[in-house]
Amino acid sequence: MNRCLLLLLVLSSFSLAQAERPNIVIILADDFGMGDIQAHFPDNKIPTPYLDRFSSESMRFTNAHSGSAVCTPTRYGLLTGRYAWRTRLQEWVLACYEPPLIAEDRLTLPAFLKEAGYNTACIGKWHLGWNWPGPQESVMHETQNFLRTLEWDYTKPIADGPTTRGFDYYFGTHVPNFPPFTFIENDRIVYQPSAKLEYVPNDGRSLPRIFDGNPMVPGWDFSEILPELTRRAVSYVHEQAKSEDPFFLYFPMTTPHTPIVPTDDFRGKSGISPVADFIMQTDWSAGQVIQSLEDAGVADETLVIFTSDNGHLPTDWNVLIEAGHFPSGPYRGRKADIWEGGHRVPFLVRWPGRIEAGSESDHILSLNDVFATCAELLDTELPNGAAEDSFSFLPTVLGASDLPHRDHVVSHSVGGEFAYMEGSWKIVYRNETANRNESRGKSRILELYNLETDIGEANNLIDANREIAERLDARLRAVVDRGSSRDGANGSNDTNVVIDVTQRLRWAPNAR
Repeated sequence: MNRCLLLLLVLSSFSLAQAERPNIVIILADDFGMGDIQAHFPDNKIPTPYLDRFSSESMRFTNAHSGSAVCTPTRYGLLTGRYAWRTRLQEWVLACYEPPLIAEDRLTLPAFLKEAGYNTACIGKWHLGWNWPGPQESVMHETQNFLRTLEWDYTKPIADGPTTRGFDYYFGTHVPNFPPFTFIENDRIVYQPSAKLEYVPNDGRSLPRIFDGNPMVPGWDFSEILPELTRRAVSYVHEQAKSEDPFFLYFPMTTPHTPIVPTDDFRGKSGISPVADFIMQTDWSAGQVIQSLEDAGVADETLVIFTSDNGHLPTDWNVLIEAGHFPSGPYRGRKADIWEGGHRVPFLVRWPGRIEAGSESDHILSLNDVFATCAELLDTELPNGAAEDSFSFLPTVLGASDLPHRDHVVSHSVGGEFAYMEGSWKIVYRNETANRNESRGKSRILELYNLETDIGEANNLIDANREIAERLDARLRAVVDRGSSRDGANGSNDTNVVIDVTQRLRWAPNAR
Protein backbone atom coordinates (compact mmCIF):
# COMPACT_ATOMS: atom_id res chain seq x y z
CA MET A 1 0.00 0.00 0.00
CA ASN A 2 2.80 2.42 0.96
CA ARG A 3 4.74 1.62 -2.24
CA CYS A 4 1.63 2.29 -4.35
CA LEU A 5 1.05 5.59 -2.59
CA LEU A 6 4.67 6.59 -3.12
CA LEU A 7 4.44 5.77 -6.83
CA LEU A 8 1.27 7.85 -7.15
CA LEU A 9 2.96 10.78 -5.45
CA VAL A 10 5.97 10.52 -7.75
CA LEU A 11 3.82 10.33 -10.88
CA SER A 12 1.68 13.20 -9.61
CA SER A 13 4.80 15.30 -9.07
CA PHE A 14 5.99 14.28 -12.54
CA SER A 15 2.75 15.47 -14.15
CA LEU A 16 2.76 18.66 -12.10
CA ALA A 17 6.30 19.38 -13.24
CA GLN A 18 5.28 18.95 -16.86
CA ALA A 19 2.54 21.55 -16.52
CA GLU A 20 4.43 24.22 -14.62
CA ARG A 21 6.82 25.76 -17.17
CA PRO A 22 9.76 26.40 -14.83
CA ASN A 23 12.47 28.86 -15.76
CA ILE A 24 15.43 27.07 -17.36
CA VAL A 25 19.07 28.11 -16.95
CA ILE A 26 21.93 26.31 -18.71
CA ILE A 27 25.45 27.23 -17.61
CA LEU A 28 27.96 25.86 -20.11
CA ALA A 29 31.57 26.25 -19.00
CA ASP A 30 34.23 26.23 -21.72
CA ASP A 31 37.02 23.62 -21.39
CA PHE A 32 36.07 22.71 -17.81
CA GLY A 33 37.27 19.18 -17.06
CA MET A 34 35.53 16.26 -15.43
CA GLY A 35 37.94 16.56 -12.50
CA ASP A 36 37.64 20.31 -12.01
CA ILE A 37 34.84 20.29 -9.39
CA GLN A 38 36.66 19.59 -6.15
CA ALA A 39 33.67 18.02 -4.37
CA HIS A 40 33.66 15.24 -6.98
CA PHE A 41 37.38 14.52 -6.61
CA PRO A 42 38.37 15.75 -3.11
CA ASP A 43 42.07 14.95 -3.61
CA ASN A 44 42.26 17.42 -6.50
CA LYS A 45 43.78 20.77 -5.63
CA ILE A 46 41.69 23.61 -7.07
CA PRO A 47 38.95 24.90 -4.72
CA THR A 48 35.48 25.26 -6.28
CA PRO A 49 33.24 26.24 -3.35
CA TYR A 50 30.34 27.55 -5.45
CA LEU A 51 30.02 24.44 -7.61
CA ASP A 52 30.67 22.21 -4.60
CA ARG A 53 27.58 23.69 -2.97
CA PHE A 54 25.57 23.51 -6.18
CA SER A 55 26.52 19.84 -6.57
CA SER A 56 25.19 19.08 -3.09
CA GLU A 57 21.86 20.61 -4.15
CA SER A 58 21.66 18.79 -7.48
CA MET A 59 21.48 15.43 -9.17
CA ARG A 60 24.90 14.55 -10.55
CA PHE A 61 25.33 12.48 -13.72
CA THR A 62 28.72 10.72 -13.70
CA ASN A 63 28.43 9.34 -17.25
CA ALA A 64 27.54 12.51 -19.18
CA HIS A 65 29.08 13.30 -22.55
CA SER A 66 29.41 16.36 -24.73
CA GLY A 67 28.54 15.84 -28.38
CA SER A 68 32.15 16.44 -29.31
CA ALA A 69 35.53 16.90 -27.66
CA VAL A 70 35.61 20.47 -28.97
CA CYS A 71 33.53 23.60 -28.83
CA THR A 72 31.35 24.37 -31.87
CA PRO A 73 29.99 20.83 -32.43
CA THR A 74 28.92 20.47 -28.79
CA ARG A 75 27.10 23.81 -28.86
CA TYR A 76 25.34 22.77 -32.02
CA GLY A 77 24.18 19.53 -30.40
CA LEU A 78 23.03 21.20 -27.20
CA LEU A 79 20.89 23.75 -29.04
CA THR A 80 19.53 21.42 -31.75
CA GLY A 81 19.47 17.96 -30.16
CA ARG A 82 21.41 16.70 -33.18
CA TYR A 83 25.01 15.52 -33.55
CA ALA A 84 27.09 18.10 -35.42
CA TRP A 85 28.90 15.42 -37.45
CA ARG A 86 25.60 15.09 -39.34
CA THR A 87 26.37 18.53 -40.80
CA ARG A 88 29.08 19.28 -43.34
CA LEU A 89 31.54 20.16 -40.55
CA GLN A 90 33.55 16.97 -40.02
CA GLU A 91 36.37 18.19 -37.78
CA TRP A 92 37.61 21.02 -35.56
CA VAL A 93 35.36 24.08 -35.03
CA LEU A 94 33.98 27.06 -36.92
CA ALA A 95 36.78 29.45 -37.83
CA CYS A 96 36.47 33.23 -37.54
CA TYR A 97 33.97 34.88 -39.89
CA GLU A 98 32.52 31.55 -41.08
CA PRO A 99 28.74 31.28 -41.66
CA PRO A 100 26.13 29.77 -39.30
CA LEU A 101 26.34 26.05 -38.65
CA ILE A 102 22.68 25.88 -37.57
CA ALA A 103 20.52 25.93 -40.70
CA GLU A 104 17.88 28.64 -40.85
CA ASP A 105 15.02 26.14 -40.97
CA ARG A 106 16.26 23.92 -38.12
CA LEU A 107 14.27 24.03 -34.89
CA THR A 108 16.44 25.02 -31.95
CA LEU A 109 15.86 24.66 -28.24
CA PRO A 110 15.40 28.42 -27.69
CA ALA A 111 12.97 28.66 -30.62
CA PHE A 112 11.03 25.70 -29.22
CA LEU A 113 10.86 27.32 -25.78
CA LYS A 114 9.97 30.67 -27.29
CA GLU A 115 6.96 29.06 -28.96
CA ALA A 116 5.98 27.76 -25.51
CA GLY A 117 5.91 31.29 -24.10
CA TYR A 118 9.47 31.64 -22.78
CA ASN A 119 11.62 34.74 -22.94
CA THR A 120 14.98 33.55 -24.26
CA ALA A 121 18.50 34.94 -23.94
CA CYS A 122 22.03 33.87 -24.77
CA ILE A 123 24.74 35.70 -22.85
CA GLY A 124 28.28 34.59 -23.57
CA LYS A 125 30.22 32.76 -26.25
CA TRP A 126 28.25 31.94 -29.40
CA HIS A 127 30.75 30.19 -31.74
CA LEU A 128 28.06 28.93 -34.09
CA GLY A 129 28.66 31.36 -36.92
CA TRP A 130 27.22 34.53 -38.47
CA ASN A 131 26.98 35.94 -41.97
CA TRP A 132 29.34 38.87 -41.58
CA PRO A 133 28.88 42.03 -43.66
CA GLY A 134 31.66 42.88 -46.07
CA PRO A 135 32.69 42.99 -49.73
CA GLN A 136 32.55 39.18 -49.73
CA GLU A 137 30.30 36.58 -48.08
CA SER A 138 31.09 34.47 -45.06
CA VAL A 139 31.99 31.06 -46.47
CA MET A 140 32.98 27.61 -45.30
CA HIS A 141 36.71 27.64 -46.06
CA GLU A 142 39.06 24.67 -45.90
CA THR A 143 41.95 26.77 -44.59
CA GLN A 144 41.43 27.43 -40.89
CA ASN A 145 40.87 31.12 -40.13
CA PHE A 146 41.71 32.18 -43.69
CA LEU A 147 38.87 34.72 -43.53
CA ARG A 148 40.86 36.77 -40.98
CA THR A 149 42.88 38.10 -43.92
CA LEU A 150 39.82 39.74 -45.53
CA GLU A 151 38.08 43.05 -44.84
CA TRP A 152 34.76 43.16 -42.96
CA ASP A 153 32.34 45.98 -42.20
CA TYR A 154 31.80 46.31 -38.45
CA THR A 155 29.34 49.20 -38.73
CA LYS A 156 26.52 47.12 -40.22
CA PRO A 157 24.24 44.49 -38.66
CA ILE A 158 25.63 40.95 -38.56
CA ALA A 159 23.12 38.54 -40.12
CA ASP A 160 21.95 35.12 -38.99
CA GLY A 161 23.25 35.12 -35.43
CA PRO A 162 21.62 34.06 -32.13
CA THR A 163 18.56 36.31 -32.49
CA THR A 164 17.68 34.49 -35.72
CA ARG A 165 18.07 31.08 -34.09
CA GLY A 166 15.51 31.45 -31.32
CA PHE A 167 16.98 33.93 -28.86
CA ASP A 168 15.15 37.17 -28.05
CA TYR A 169 18.38 38.71 -26.78
CA TYR A 170 22.10 38.14 -27.18
CA PHE A 171 25.16 39.72 -25.61
CA GLY A 172 28.66 38.33 -25.74
CA THR A 173 31.72 37.55 -27.80
CA HIS A 174 31.53 35.21 -30.75
CA VAL A 175 34.78 33.61 -29.57
CA PRO A 176 37.01 35.39 -27.01
CA ASN A 177 40.27 34.51 -28.78
CA PHE A 178 39.02 35.16 -32.36
CA PRO A 179 38.69 38.53 -34.06
CA PRO A 180 37.04 40.92 -34.00
CA PHE A 181 37.94 41.49 -30.36
CA THR A 182 34.83 43.26 -29.10
CA PHE A 183 31.36 42.64 -27.67
CA ILE A 184 28.28 41.99 -29.79
CA GLU A 185 24.74 42.83 -28.70
CA ASN A 186 21.94 41.21 -30.67
CA ASP A 187 23.19 41.76 -34.24
CA ARG A 188 25.46 44.80 -33.78
CA ILE A 189 29.04 45.40 -32.73
CA VAL A 190 28.97 47.26 -29.39
CA TYR A 191 32.39 48.94 -29.60
CA GLN A 192 34.09 49.47 -32.93
CA PRO A 193 37.33 47.46 -33.26
CA SER A 194 39.38 50.33 -34.65
CA ALA A 195 42.68 49.23 -33.08
CA LYS A 196 44.78 46.13 -33.77
CA LEU A 197 45.74 43.21 -31.56
CA GLU A 198 49.43 43.19 -30.74
CA TYR A 199 50.58 39.62 -30.23
CA VAL A 200 52.98 39.30 -27.32
CA PRO A 201 54.81 35.95 -27.18
CA ASN A 202 54.89 34.10 -23.87
CA ASP A 203 52.64 36.58 -22.11
CA GLY A 204 50.60 33.78 -20.52
CA ARG A 205 47.35 34.56 -22.32
CA SER A 206 47.82 31.82 -24.96
CA LEU A 207 46.38 33.93 -27.78
CA PRO A 208 46.93 32.62 -31.32
CA ARG A 209 49.89 34.29 -33.06
CA ILE A 210 48.03 34.33 -36.40
CA PHE A 211 45.68 37.05 -35.10
CA ASP A 212 48.45 39.57 -34.64
CA GLY A 213 47.25 42.83 -36.21
CA ASN A 214 43.59 41.78 -36.35
CA PRO A 215 40.77 44.22 -35.37
CA MET A 216 40.35 44.98 -31.69
CA VAL A 217 38.63 47.61 -29.57
CA PRO A 218 41.12 50.24 -28.35
CA GLY A 219 42.21 49.26 -24.84
CA TRP A 220 40.35 45.94 -25.03
CA ASP A 221 40.82 44.10 -21.73
CA PHE A 222 40.47 40.34 -22.14
CA SER A 223 40.24 39.89 -18.37
CA GLU A 224 37.01 41.90 -18.27
CA ILE A 225 35.09 39.56 -20.60
CA LEU A 226 33.93 37.07 -17.96
CA PRO A 227 33.04 39.70 -15.30
CA GLU A 228 30.96 41.63 -17.84
CA LEU A 229 29.15 38.51 -19.03
CA THR A 230 28.49 37.53 -15.42
CA ARG A 231 27.04 40.95 -14.61
CA ARG A 232 24.81 40.78 -17.69
CA ALA A 233 23.55 37.29 -16.83
CA VAL A 234 22.80 38.25 -13.21
CA SER A 235 21.00 41.39 -14.40
CA TYR A 236 18.94 39.34 -16.87
CA VAL A 237 17.79 36.99 -14.09
CA HIS A 238 16.65 39.91 -11.94
CA GLU A 239 14.83 41.55 -14.85
CA GLN A 240 13.05 38.37 -15.88
CA ALA A 241 12.07 37.52 -12.32
CA LYS A 242 9.64 40.46 -12.53
CA SER A 243 7.87 38.96 -15.55
CA GLU A 244 4.93 36.58 -15.41
CA ASP A 245 6.41 34.61 -18.30
CA PRO A 246 9.10 31.97 -17.74
CA PHE A 247 12.61 32.57 -19.07
CA PHE A 248 15.36 30.53 -20.65
CA LEU A 249 18.90 31.73 -20.02
CA TYR A 250 21.71 30.05 -21.91
CA PHE A 251 24.98 31.20 -20.30
CA PRO A 252 27.85 29.82 -22.41
CA MET A 253 30.87 30.97 -20.44
CA THR A 254 34.16 31.94 -22.06
CA THR A 255 36.28 30.28 -19.38
CA PRO A 256 38.57 28.61 -18.51
CA HIS A 257 39.21 28.59 -22.29
CA THR A 258 42.02 30.77 -23.60
CA PRO A 259 42.90 33.60 -23.37
CA ILE A 260 44.01 32.81 -19.82
CA VAL A 261 43.29 36.12 -18.08
CA PRO A 262 42.17 35.84 -14.45
CA THR A 263 41.33 39.20 -12.89
CA ASP A 264 43.34 40.71 -10.05
CA ASP A 265 40.89 39.18 -7.56
CA PHE A 266 41.85 35.69 -8.73
CA ARG A 267 45.39 36.04 -10.06
CA GLY A 268 47.62 33.84 -7.89
CA LYS A 269 44.70 32.72 -5.71
CA SER A 270 45.13 29.01 -6.45
CA GLY A 271 48.85 28.99 -5.71
CA ILE A 272 49.26 26.66 -8.70
CA SER A 273 49.02 28.41 -12.07
CA PRO A 274 47.01 31.00 -14.04
CA VAL A 275 44.78 28.23 -15.44
CA ALA A 276 43.99 27.07 -11.91
CA ASP A 277 43.20 30.68 -10.98
CA PHE A 278 40.91 30.86 -14.01
CA ILE A 279 39.07 27.71 -12.95
CA MET A 280 38.44 29.34 -9.58
CA GLN A 281 37.06 32.41 -11.35
CA THR A 282 34.87 30.19 -13.51
CA ASP A 283 33.49 28.62 -10.34
CA TRP A 284 32.83 32.11 -8.95
CA SER A 285 31.04 33.25 -12.12
CA ALA A 286 28.74 30.23 -12.21
CA GLY A 287 28.08 30.79 -8.53
CA GLN A 288 26.99 34.40 -9.10
CA VAL A 289 24.40 33.36 -11.69
CA ILE A 290 23.09 30.57 -9.46
CA GLN A 291 22.95 32.93 -6.47
CA SER A 292 21.06 35.52 -8.52
CA LEU A 293 18.16 33.08 -8.73
CA GLU A 294 18.05 32.99 -4.92
CA ASP A 295 18.36 36.76 -4.66
CA ALA A 296 15.59 37.31 -7.22
CA GLY A 297 13.30 34.86 -5.44
CA VAL A 298 12.94 32.42 -8.35
CA ALA A 299 15.29 29.58 -7.38
CA ASP A 300 12.44 27.20 -6.52
CA GLU A 301 10.84 27.88 -9.91
CA THR A 302 14.01 27.30 -11.93
CA LEU A 303 15.65 24.20 -13.36
CA VAL A 304 19.41 24.81 -13.56
CA ILE A 305 22.00 22.76 -15.43
CA PHE A 306 25.76 23.18 -15.09
CA THR A 307 28.00 21.37 -17.55
CA SER A 308 30.93 21.86 -19.93
CA ASP A 309 31.39 21.78 -23.70
CA ASN A 310 34.27 19.28 -23.57
CA GLY A 311 37.21 18.16 -21.46
CA HIS A 312 39.88 20.30 -19.86
CA LEU A 313 42.14 22.48 -21.98
CA PRO A 314 45.79 21.46 -22.52
CA THR A 315 47.27 24.75 -21.21
CA ASP A 316 49.28 24.25 -17.98
CA TRP A 317 48.36 20.56 -18.06
CA ASN A 318 51.68 19.26 -16.72
CA VAL A 319 51.83 22.00 -14.09
CA LEU A 320 48.42 20.93 -12.77
CA ILE A 321 49.37 17.25 -12.76
CA GLU A 322 52.60 17.97 -10.89
CA ALA A 323 50.59 19.93 -8.31
CA GLY A 324 48.35 16.90 -7.76
CA HIS A 325 45.34 18.18 -9.70
CA PHE A 326 44.01 15.77 -12.34
CA PRO A 327 41.67 17.76 -14.63
CA SER A 328 40.16 14.65 -16.26
CA GLY A 329 39.88 12.70 -13.03
CA PRO A 330 40.66 9.03 -13.68
CA TYR A 331 39.90 9.27 -17.40
CA ARG A 332 42.35 9.19 -20.28
CA GLY A 333 42.83 12.28 -22.43
CA ARG A 334 41.62 15.87 -22.41
CA LYS A 335 39.98 18.40 -24.71
CA ALA A 336 40.02 17.38 -28.41
CA ASP A 337 40.57 13.67 -27.67
CA ILE A 338 38.32 10.74 -28.51
CA TRP A 339 39.18 9.29 -25.10
CA GLU A 340 36.83 9.80 -22.15
CA GLY A 341 38.72 12.83 -20.88
CA GLY A 342 37.87 14.59 -24.13
CA HIS A 343 34.09 14.31 -23.93
CA ARG A 344 33.02 13.03 -20.50
CA VAL A 345 31.90 16.18 -18.68
CA PRO A 346 30.42 17.25 -15.35
CA PHE A 347 26.64 17.46 -15.48
CA LEU A 348 24.56 18.76 -12.58
CA VAL A 349 20.79 19.42 -12.53
CA ARG A 350 18.98 21.31 -9.76
CA TRP A 351 15.30 22.02 -9.27
CA PRO A 352 14.51 22.52 -5.57
CA GLY A 353 11.64 20.40 -4.34
CA ARG A 354 11.51 18.39 -7.58
CA ILE A 355 14.99 16.88 -7.96
CA GLU A 356 16.53 15.06 -5.01
CA ALA A 357 19.49 17.06 -3.71
CA GLY A 358 22.76 15.15 -3.58
CA SER A 359 21.48 12.29 -5.75
CA GLU A 360 23.58 10.62 -8.43
CA SER A 361 23.10 8.67 -11.66
CA ASP A 362 25.57 6.68 -13.73
CA HIS A 363 23.20 6.43 -16.71
CA ILE A 364 24.65 7.46 -20.07
CA LEU A 365 23.65 11.03 -20.90
CA SER A 366 24.41 13.29 -23.85
CA LEU A 367 24.23 17.07 -23.86
CA ASN A 368 21.99 16.56 -26.90
CA ASP A 369 19.39 15.19 -24.46
CA VAL A 370 18.58 18.58 -22.96
CA PHE A 371 16.24 19.38 -25.88
CA ALA A 372 14.02 16.29 -25.49
CA THR A 373 14.03 16.74 -21.71
CA CYS A 374 12.67 20.27 -22.05
CA ALA A 375 10.03 19.01 -24.47
CA GLU A 376 8.84 16.37 -22.01
CA LEU A 377 8.96 18.92 -19.21
CA LEU A 378 6.43 20.97 -21.18
CA ASP A 379 4.44 17.86 -22.15
CA THR A 380 5.08 18.62 -25.84
CA GLU A 381 5.93 16.14 -28.59
CA LEU A 382 9.13 16.72 -30.53
CA PRO A 383 8.23 17.40 -34.17
CA ASN A 384 9.59 15.13 -36.89
CA GLY A 385 12.94 16.23 -38.21
CA ALA A 386 13.94 17.91 -34.95
CA ALA A 387 16.23 16.86 -32.08
CA GLU A 388 16.98 13.59 -33.83
CA ASP A 389 19.66 12.56 -31.34
CA SER A 390 17.94 13.70 -28.14
CA PHE A 391 16.37 11.49 -25.43
CA SER A 392 14.58 12.84 -22.36
CA PHE A 393 16.15 12.22 -18.96
CA LEU A 394 13.28 13.96 -17.13
CA PRO A 395 11.88 10.77 -15.52
CA THR A 396 15.35 10.07 -14.10
CA VAL A 397 15.86 13.47 -12.50
CA LEU A 398 12.32 13.55 -11.11
CA GLY A 399 12.66 10.08 -9.63
CA ALA A 400 9.87 8.64 -11.77
CA SER A 401 12.13 5.98 -13.31
CA ASP A 402 15.41 4.27 -12.50
CA LEU A 403 15.77 2.90 -16.05
CA PRO A 404 18.34 4.40 -18.44
CA HIS A 405 16.83 6.92 -20.87
CA ARG A 406 19.28 5.97 -23.66
CA ASP A 407 21.43 2.89 -24.26
CA HIS A 408 24.35 4.39 -26.18
CA VAL A 409 26.23 7.56 -27.01
CA VAL A 410 28.32 8.59 -30.02
CA SER A 411 31.45 10.64 -29.39
CA HIS A 412 33.56 12.69 -31.80
CA SER A 413 37.02 14.25 -31.62
CA VAL A 414 38.73 17.35 -32.99
CA GLY A 415 40.19 15.19 -35.74
CA GLY A 416 36.84 13.72 -36.74
CA GLU A 417 37.36 10.38 -34.99
CA PHE A 418 34.31 8.45 -33.79
CA ALA A 419 33.56 6.38 -30.71
CA TYR A 420 30.44 4.46 -29.75
CA MET A 421 29.70 3.44 -26.17
CA GLU A 422 27.02 0.98 -25.13
CA GLY A 423 26.94 -0.34 -21.59
CA SER A 424 30.52 -0.83 -20.46
CA TRP A 425 31.89 -1.29 -23.99
CA LYS A 426 33.37 1.46 -26.14
CA ILE A 427 34.62 1.06 -29.69
CA VAL A 428 37.00 3.72 -30.99
CA TYR A 429 37.82 4.64 -34.61
CA ARG A 430 41.21 6.30 -34.20
CA ASN A 431 43.09 8.27 -36.84
CA GLU A 432 46.39 6.71 -37.87
CA THR A 433 48.36 9.66 -36.47
CA ALA A 434 47.64 12.57 -34.14
CA ASN A 435 48.11 14.87 -37.15
CA ARG A 436 44.84 14.49 -39.05
CA ASN A 437 46.36 16.00 -42.20
CA GLU A 438 48.78 13.07 -42.34
CA SER A 439 45.89 10.64 -41.81
CA ARG A 440 43.53 11.96 -44.49
CA GLY A 441 42.06 9.24 -46.67
CA LYS A 442 43.59 6.47 -44.55
CA SER A 443 41.67 3.75 -42.74
CA ARG A 444 41.08 4.40 -39.08
CA ILE A 445 42.35 2.02 -36.43
CA LEU A 446 39.67 0.17 -34.44
CA GLU A 447 40.12 -0.26 -30.71
CA LEU A 448 37.80 -1.70 -28.05
CA TYR A 449 37.69 -0.94 -24.33
CA ASN A 450 35.68 -2.19 -21.37
CA LEU A 451 35.17 0.87 -19.22
CA GLU A 452 33.83 -1.14 -16.30
CA THR A 453 37.22 -2.79 -15.76
CA ASP A 454 39.44 -0.24 -17.52
CA ILE A 455 38.20 3.30 -16.99
CA GLY A 456 41.56 4.65 -18.14
CA GLU A 457 41.23 3.01 -21.58
CA ALA A 458 44.66 1.39 -21.26
CA ASN A 459 43.90 -2.10 -22.59
CA ASN A 460 42.71 -2.55 -26.17
CA LEU A 461 40.58 -5.73 -26.12
CA ILE A 462 39.54 -5.88 -29.76
CA ASP A 463 41.57 -8.96 -30.72
CA ALA A 464 39.87 -11.10 -28.07
CA ASN A 465 36.39 -9.63 -28.60
CA ARG A 466 35.80 -9.35 -32.33
CA GLU A 467 32.13 -10.28 -32.05
CA ILE A 468 31.47 -7.44 -29.59
CA ALA A 469 33.35 -5.02 -31.83
CA GLU A 470 31.32 -6.13 -34.86
CA ARG A 471 28.06 -5.68 -32.95
CA LEU A 472 28.98 -2.17 -31.81
CA ASP A 473 30.23 -1.28 -35.28
CA ALA A 474 26.91 -2.33 -36.81
CA ARG A 475 24.94 -0.32 -34.27
CA LEU A 476 27.01 2.81 -34.82
CA ARG A 477 26.59 2.50 -38.59
CA ALA A 478 22.83 2.18 -38.13
CA VAL A 479 22.73 5.39 -36.03
CA VAL A 480 24.81 7.19 -38.66
CA ASP A 481 23.01 5.88 -41.73
CA ARG A 482 19.43 6.48 -40.61
CA GLY A 483 20.15 10.12 -39.75
CA SER A 484 18.87 9.88 -36.17
CA SER A 485 19.39 8.13 -32.86
CA ARG A 486 15.70 8.03 -31.99
CA ASP A 487 13.47 5.63 -33.86
CA GLY A 488 10.92 7.45 -35.96
CA ALA A 489 12.71 10.81 -35.81
CA ASN A 490 12.92 10.97 -39.64
CA GLY A 491 16.39 12.46 -39.77
CA SER A 492 18.96 12.59 -42.52
CA ASN A 493 22.60 13.63 -42.74
CA ASP A 494 23.66 16.76 -44.60
CA THR A 495 26.64 14.90 -46.07
CA ASN A 496 27.98 11.39 -46.54
CA VAL A 497 29.34 10.59 -43.07
CA VAL A 498 32.24 8.11 -43.09
CA ILE A 499 33.34 6.61 -39.79
CA ASP A 500 36.20 4.25 -40.69
CA VAL A 501 38.33 6.51 -42.95
CA THR A 502 39.79 9.87 -41.97
CA GLN A 503 37.94 12.61 -43.84
CA ARG A 504 39.76 14.39 -46.66
CA LEU A 505 37.92 17.68 -46.11
CA ARG A 506 36.97 19.73 -43.08
CA TRP A 507 33.76 20.79 -44.84
CA ALA A 508 32.38 17.70 -46.57
CA PRO A 509 30.22 18.11 -49.71
CA ASN A 510 26.44 18.34 -49.46
CA ALA A 511 24.64 15.01 -49.60
CA ARG A 512 23.15 14.19 -52.99
